[in-house]
Amino acid sequence: MPQHISLRPPAWGASLAVSGLLLTGCGASADSKAEPAAATSASSSASASASPSAAPSSSAPLKPGEVRVAGQVDKPYTLTLTDLRAMPQTSVSVEFTSAKGPQKHTYKGVLLHDVLKNAQPRFDASKKNGQLRGVAVATGGGDYRAVFAWAEIDPGFAKSQVLLAVSEDDVPFEDASGPRLVAPQDTKGGRYVSELNQLWVGVVDPVVDGGQH
Repeated sequence: MPQHISLRPPAWGASLAVSGLLLTGCGASADSKAEPAAATSASSSASASASPSAAPSSSAPLKPGEVRVAGQVDKPYTLTLTDLRAMPQTSVSVEFTSAKGPQKHTYKGVLLHDVLKNAQPRFDASKKNGQLRGVAVATGGGDYRAVFAWAEIDPGFAKSQVLLAVSEDDVPFEDASGPRLVAPQDTKGGRYVSELNQLWVGVVDPVVDGGQH
């Protein structure tokens, strides 16, 4: 039975700029939608009950609705809404503002931390709390992109439960649209990434250290 929590997000708006590490995108979020990315060849799907499948090529095209989990990880893989529906579900009730006005919804899905943990991010264990140098980047339809600090999604550091949602208000998302990333702690809907197609995990060290003088 899914865990159900009701959150009214605090006025929290810190953001992380990772210039030079990511390509800036623009497109559709929870405020608006774009056409899902087209693709022409198949890629592997992760089994919900097994370890992630062999790494697909980072340049391999995706089918509509597929999500590539990649970056500085040992086991990159691809998953779908079908995979997510078979995993343990969490339910969150959220309120946020968007271009369409105040929004109030209940989403059900899988914790983002669990999905990324399966890819085995390469955090430096020799550094104290090395995972705190990490970032997770979500890309959606129209190359829309949003960044999360690892501490925001790690239950060892934060109480927020960022989800890859499979349904909104008990209405399932269409398979070809893919999951929606849901950030319950946010007061605005900008990081509610629709038509999610890529999750990238990495660390900021190359940018920070490379920028030192």
